[in-house]
Amino acid sequence: MKQTEPANQAPFRYVRLLRFLPAVGWMTVIFMLSSRTGDEISTILPYFQKLFPLMTDFNWGHFVSYFILAVTIDYGIGARADRFWMKVMIIVICGFYGVTDEYHQTFVGGRMMDPLDVRNDMIGAAIWTAVSALPPIRKMWRRIAP
Repeated sequence: MKQTEPANQAPFRYVRLLRFLPAVGWMTVIFMLSSRTGDEISTILPYFQKLFPLMTDFNWGHFVSYFILAVTIDYGIGARADRFWMKVMIIVICGFYGVTDEYHQTFVGGRMMDPLDVRNDMIGAAIWTAVSALPPIRKMWRRIAP
């Protein structure tokens, strides 16, 4: 006799999938920012330099963007993300998305693929996984993302 799932568990899976919507949304933001041409980026940089005078380029954006991506992926995974290998997977997923993003940039005028950007992406993700492993942060975070 074939066993079926109770009817009340099927919606639970969909709710778990919905938790990944912030990650998909942030990936879209990263994709859109990577679609800017080199000239467009050059015109935006002076505005940021007024706020941050020591800023010479947007390399810091990789750390920040992929830190946020790691947060959203962690949120999607939930409490299982506290396991060591899940933290490694979060960094790997962010690195893989960074590689696809760099490949995407080869099709954008004035942009090119840079392996150091992928390194920075993974450092940003690793910073989140390290911060989220600190007991007070983890306890606070798991109230938000159980």
